[in-house]
Amino acid sequence: MSATDDLLANAERYAATFDRGDLPGPPALGVAIVACMDARLDPAALFGLSEGDAHVIRNAGGVVTDEEIRSLAISQHLLGTTEIVLVHHTGCGMLTFTDEDLAARLEAETGARPAWSAHAFADLDTDVREAMARLRESPFLPSKQIRGFVYDVTTAALREVA
Repeated sequence: MSATDDLLANAERYAATFDRGDLPGPPALGVAIVACMDARLDPAALFGLSEGDAHVIRNAGGVVTDEEIRSLAISQHLLGTTEIVLVHHTGCGMLTFTDEDLAARLEAETGARPAWSAHAFADLDTDVREAMARLRESPFLPSKQIRGFVYDVTTAALREVA
């Protein structure tokens, strides 16, 4: 049995007792969270979220690119969110390489160089500040209520980045 098979069995058990099918599309808290995809970071557990509470957008590093701005623009304009929370974390793999390192490795292993950038970074706080600035500068996001944090994977403490 594979891990996916186990997940499917869990999904069947979840569906058997699911009673929240009447939730509206817009998130109840009016919040969108952009967080790293790291398995040690669970935004729902960290923030005490339930289904329907918030939009959670995850990617490697929790970076803010045009793709995240696209999702956030839909979240704000069509689904009424007014706040954005960014979450990076200690021990992030994005701190361990450069975009050029990854591009060269992928090219060596596959014969093709990626057309996209990994958006690796060297400092958590600096990247959070730059991401907040990128969001505030976007003409597509009417709400500029944006806060950024660093989650400590060893203590579960959340530290706000000014």
